[in-house]
Amino acid sequence: MIGTSFFARRAALLPAGLAFGALLGIASFDVALAASTGQSPWLDQTNSKARLVSGTITHDGSPALYAGVQLRMGPGWKTYWRNPGDSGVPPTFDWSGSKNLKSAEVLYPAPHRFADASGTAIGYDDEVVFPVKITPEREGEPVELALTFEYGLCKDLCIPNEAALGATLPPDLGKGDALLIDTALARVPKPEEGDTLPRIASITANLDGPAPGLEVEALFPEGASGTDLFVSSPEVLVPVPKALGPLAGGKRRFVIAFLSADEATAIKGKLLTFTLVSNDGSTETIWTAE
Repeated sequence: MIGTSFFARRAALLPAGLAFGALLGIASFDVALAASTGQSPWLDQTNSKARLVSGTITHDGSPALYAGVQLRMGPGWKTYWRNPGDSGVPPTFDWSGSKNLKSAEVLYPAPHRFADASGTAIGYDDEVVFPVKITPEREGEPVELALTFEYGLCKDLCIPNEAALGATLPPDLGKGDALLIDTALARVPKPEEGDTLPRIASITANLDGPAPGLEVEALFPEGASGTDLFVSSPEVLVPVPKALGPLAGGKRRFVIAFLSADEATAIKGKLLTFTLVSNDGSTETIWTAE
């Protein structure tokens, strides 16, 4: 369990508009009719619209079935990554109403940070497509996708949205929206391997002292831009990293500062994903806090 002080801090940082938006009620929505083409109609939401797309994508000579959750937002509005930062809520994807679906693995394109009145948010603006790797229960039969997609949308206030989307993926789907999904897949960070860049050079943990935190040294391609670090975990919330100076000689240092011993203790033994992003590509490294 994460320390109660962290929950208190996040609650204090949530924009007042989020509570106001909740009082207004979740934006109304209708269940989109499943389309045999593997694509749902656009569903209009508050200052945004969403739909499902799909296609067959070939990697290393092997075709794979993918869906995509496409979200378009109005000017100035943003939504969140799996770790939303100092405020906001991560998106959720509920596929429980689907048929002939063994698994749906949602992938997250590399996010970027936003400065706002509550601190730093992590997420996306304008448009984002979340690629989804689809595995049927029974090969050769249609997959009927039924998704409840919940996401926060923020500008001057924050509004919760819920979209019910459906699409039928026939076994002979073909390329469909493969180009759109493949473009989104190119933005998904790759697992760090060997000498690929960017990569983590070192992680120094000080979780028991009076100023608990993590210090990370990252290596980026020389001259890279848009360099940043984000950290997430399925079990605990992790504070937003802060850069210790600009990129120099392909190196950049970041610090993750915890506000209390309880926050630091909460990550011990947990798997953390370190996501390095840059204009020259993005990678992810799994690390266990000790």
